[in-house]
Amino acid sequence: MSVSTDTLDHIVHLVPPNALSDAVASFTALGFRVIPGGTHADGLTSNALIVFKDGVYIELITFNVPDPTTTAHRWGKEKPGWIDWALLGLSDRLSEILNARAEKEKSDVEYTPTVPGGRERPDGRVLRWRITAPVGDKHKPGSVPFFCGDTTPREWRVPLDPPSNAEHDNGAVGIALLRLLSTPEELDKLQARITTVLGTPKGKDGAWTLRTPAGGAPKLLVSVPQDEKEQRWLEEKGRDVAFFEIGLRVAGKTTDVTVHDTPFARLSFEA
Repeated sequence: MSVSTDTLDHIVHLVPPNALSDAVASFTALGFRVIPGGTHADGLTSNALIVFKDGVYIELITFNVPDPTTTAHRWGKEKPGWIDWALLGLSDRLSEILNARAEKEKSDVEYTPTVPGGRERPDGRVLRWRITAPVGDKHKPGSVPFFCGDTTPREWRVPLDPPSNAEHDNGAVGIALLRLLSTPEELDKLQARITTVLGTPKGKDGAWTLRTPAGGAPKLLVSVPQDEKEQRWLEEKGRDVAFFEIGLRVAGKTTDVTVHDTPFARLSFEA
């Protein structure tokens, strides 16, 4: 029986240390309903969530220490903004499956064995999950996804009840687009790695079509910078590959795409 590895679970947005309340205020001002998340099991990070009707959520995460670079955390040296994305992973053998695919396809992607994770919600409920992550010294965060699979009910981690949790003043109902930027030298290798991980090829439009837990079909696009602003952004990140933009599907929107650039990331709204 084949294992699905193309279902989007959540997107991670890093905010500066101890600045979660500021991020909540900023995203609330953009028309999102932001709900409390809690503190992770290691005590290093806390989060808040923006959940959507397609079952995907944005995780606003902050470090609870003044200098995250002194920690061994995978995201400790990352700059604020979109830093990572997770697919839904429900198999303890996930790393074996992915690494076998990579060996067969010669794509040079590699994942570590599954490890446990967790978080305590403000109401005291303890959540548990499993994480399967790419090997850190080979793949920078965001260049290929990590996987998250629940060992407690997923609805505890992604609280779509009450339904008002996913009702946003800006009309956003789900994820439409994830976009990564790459240097020309890295582009072909990156595309091969992503094809291995997802288990599906790109479409004729040059993008991969992902699934979501509740029936969405967001696109994943990888490209070189399209203008000077994007080129400068990638250079400032100091990376060959970086997570640049997410697009949100807005109910009832009939006009062109609306782009909102924050100090750390790009957010677009589309029909």
